[in-house]
Amino acid sequence: MAEVGSGLNLDSWRGSGSYFEHRGHRIFYRDSQGTGPPLLLIHGFPTASYDWHRVWPELVKRFRVIAPDMIGFGFSAKPSRYDYSLFDQADLHVALLAKLGIERARVLAHDYGDTVAQELLARDADIHSVCFTNGGLFPESHRPRLVQKLLRSPIGPLVARAVNERAFRRSFAPIFAVKPSDEELAEYWQLVSSDGGARISHKLIGYISERRENRARWVGAIVQARVPVRFINGIEDPLSGAHMVARYRELVPNPNIVELHGIGHYPQVEAPEALMSAFLTPEIGG
Repeated sequence: MAEVGSGLNLDSWRGSGSYFEHRGHRIFYRDSQGTGPPLLLIHGFPTASYDWHRVWPELVKRFRVIAPDMIGFGFSAKPSRYDYSLFDQADLHVALLAKLGIERARVLAHDYGDTVAQELLARDADIHSVCFTNGGLFPESHRPRLVQKLLRSPIGPLVARAVNERAFRRSFAPIFAVKPSDEELAEYWQLVSSDGGARISHKLIGYISERRENRARWVGAIVQARVPVRFINGIEDPLSGAHMVARYRELVPNPNIVELHGIGHYPQVEAPEALMSAFLTPEIGG
C-alpha cells in the first residue's frame, strides 16, 4: 500500500484526539485546527475515523480537518442500550461542527458515512460540497456480506457475541483489492472490538434497513443536490463497486464520477494518492 500517511499509527491517532459529549456519551474526534476551509470526514462501518489516516497529512495542508468516531464506533462510546440511527449520527456531526464554531464545511464520506452525508444534504445543511466514496448510496444495489445478513437476522445478537478477530479478518479482508497487512487488520479489529464494540454489531447493522426505509429521501438528496457532488469509487469493491457506479449513472443527472481501477472498498487506504487527486479539484475539494 502507498505510504501517504506513514507515521500515523493507531496510538498516535488516538493520542492526538479530543472528546465531546453527545446525548450523554463521550465522542472521540480529531481536529487539525488549521486555518484552511473546514473539511468534515465521515467514516464507514464497521471502522472509524482512523480510516482517513493515510490521507490526513495531505488534507491538513489545505484544510481544517474534522473527523469524529461516530457513536458506537472506534474510540467513541459504545452503549449497549442506545437507539443507533443514521439520523442521530447526522445530529452528532452537526453538533460537533457547532461546538467548533464551524458554519460551513466540505464533506468527504465513505460507506455508512455516505448515508450520513446524504442526510445532511437532505436537511439542506450548510455544505460547500460532498464527495462520496464507496458505499451503499442506492440500497437496491448494495451487496452485503454474509456476516451482515446474519447480524440483521433474528440471530443477530448471538452472531455479534460470537464474532472474534479470526472471523472478523475472514469477512473483512476480501472487500479490499489491495490487501491489508496483518498489522493493519489487527488495528481494524482493535477499532471494532475496543470497549466491547463487537457486541453491538447487530444494533449498528440496522443502517441497512434504515437505508431502505428512507430511500426516497436519501437518493433524492443526491439527485436534487444544490451543491457540487462527486462519487469516487474503487470499482473492484464487491459491496459497492462497479455495479454502484452503473446505478449512479442511471439515476443521477450529469453524474460526476471518478473510477479507481484495481481498488476495492477502501480507496482512502488502498490508493490514497489517487483519492487525493480525484478529490482535490476546484469544485469539490478546492
